[in-house]
Amino acid sequence: MSFKELFKGYVSQTEASIDRFLPHASTRPEKLHLAMRYAMQGGGKRLRPVLVFAAKDLFNTYAPDASAAAVAVECVHTYSLIHDDLPCMDNDDLRRGRATVHKAFDESTALLAGDALLTHSFALLSQNYNPEIGIKLVRELALAAGSERLIGGQIEDLSAEKRKDTSKEDLEFIHLNKTAAMIECSLVLGAILAEASNDSLEKIRNAGRHLGLAFQIIDDILDVTSDNTTLGKTVGKDAKAGKTTFVTMHGLNEATHLAQAATLTAIQAFDTLNQDSSFLKELTTSLADRIN
Repeated sequence: MSFKELFKGYVSQTEASIDRFLPHASTRPEKLHLAMRYAMQGGGKRLRPVLVFAAKDLFNTYAPDASAAAVAVECVHTYSLIHDDLPCMDNDDLRRGRATVHKAFDESTALLAGDALLTHSFALLSQNYNPEIGIKLVRELALAAGSERLIGGQIEDLSAEKRKDTSKEDLEFIHLNKTAAMIECSLVLGAILAEASNDSLEKIRNAGRHLGLAFQIIDDILDVTSDNTTLGKTVGKDAKAGKTTFVTMHGLNEATHLAQAATLTAIQAFDTLNQDSSFLKELTTSLADRIN
């Protein structure tokens, strides 16, 4: 099966799993569940769930079904986007080419929909896997999404707005946690489901770290080189907010070189797994070449 066919299959599996594992829109309270589905079924690359499926298949295609774990990761990612778009944060009107949740509904509903998706992610992991595997999955996701990783990166990002003294170390901390943490986590969750060795878990975590950093640098580049229609969200908002990005700190050419270097390092890290990681390596390359 070609890379494109396999990727399309993982995305289709993700969409079906989202529909399966989210409460139906008619479940009371309907407005909340409709908002959750609006946010989750709005498209996107589905990168994180694809990584869960791919990492599981890399080590053991016959391991337990990764669908619930893939949806759990996407729930956390989507909750973070909902909250990131709120007026108290980035105050954005556009996400994935359509109105953000607080614009399509209202601010309080958006806030609660994000809260509900976050808690639902842990319910999915605890309800769909045996206790031994489930607790490992919950622990991994909780640490990645917590105050020292995803949320920690987010608050450091907000604190860095309009600051002139943001260092390279500050910028790396922000994006290794705000962005890379959940990409690392997605790969590790799949590997946990496949009962990969501790050595393999650390190797795939390292690959995810560099993949996540490359992904963020490309995001920073697209924020200044793309347009709203192509990107599906508001471009130029980082500059408007006075945020330090890889582009503002290093310039466009150097940021491009940094993205290429992080991409290569991620590919080399996947090679250390001693598995057929061709899908993950090709995915890494495709993400470096993406236009949205």
